[in-house]
Amino acid sequence: MNILVCVKQVPNTQQISIDPETNTLIREGVESILNTFDGYALEAAARLRDKEPDVRIYVLCMGPVQAESALRECLSIAADTAYLATDRAFGGSDTLATSYILSECVKYIESIENVKFDLIFCGKQAIDGDTAQVGPQIAELLSIGQITCGLTCERKDDELHVLRETDDGKTVMAVKFPCMVTFTKPRFDPRLVTARRRIAARKAEIKRIGADDLTNIDRGRIGLKGSPTQVRRTFVPQLKKAGALINEGTGQDSARKLAQLLVDDGILLSVE
Repeated sequence: MNILVCVKQVPNTQQISIDPETNTLIREGVESILNTFDGYALEAAARLRDKEPDVRIYVLCMGPVQAESALRECLSIAADTAYLATDRAFGGSDTLATSYILSECVKYIESIENVKFDLIFCGKQAIDGDTAQVGPQIAELLSIGQITCGLTCERKDDELHVLRETDDGKTVMAVKFPCMVTFTKPRFDPRLVTARRRIAARKAEIKRIGADDLTNIDRGRIGLKGSPTQVRRTFVPQLKKAGALINEGTGQDSARKLAQLLVDDGILLSVE
């Protein structure tokens, strides 16, 4: 069984700040990391291989050359083969263009590796954008089934059974191969890097894919030109006033106190 895990290198969102003059991200000195949810997807693939040793795990990332470090981390954890889609022509792609590029990369990897991917895994979203669109869009472009917000999965004959998170709790869904699954945070942590795999990952070849390699790609659908959505401005909302905690002992007394404060501020005309 062949599994492809799509990953992304993202800025550490705990270190991000906004330039108040330009309203843009300050990237200098900000650490780049493997997208957290993609780590869960990689762990799901590794757990399938724990049960079936013949499983081969490929990882694919689109980004600048520096994204190789995220791919080497994946190789250190569980991946066998890594591909980086990198080209100036890909720059500025929104989620729709990104999904199109990645779907073409999937076809390219299958052709040169002479494999067919039974499963494609992604994190449910990237922590720098939170759109949760790329995985489902790849599935649509490849015309394969999909399940979102997976927690764990197991193979049963020609189906993948996925425990997924829902608004009402959890449910199990089944989908036939080939399919796409996006993963969210499970109750367990992903496995750690091993020293042996880290040493091997440093020497491993990261295979690159450029726009010229994707001979059938429509260049009108990639980069800024192929992106119908664009970020015009990024800013941090300004907090006008600190909040206040109202605790008068009972719900009724607290409500009366709140109403009186609103009257005092001219928001309500009367508490009667």
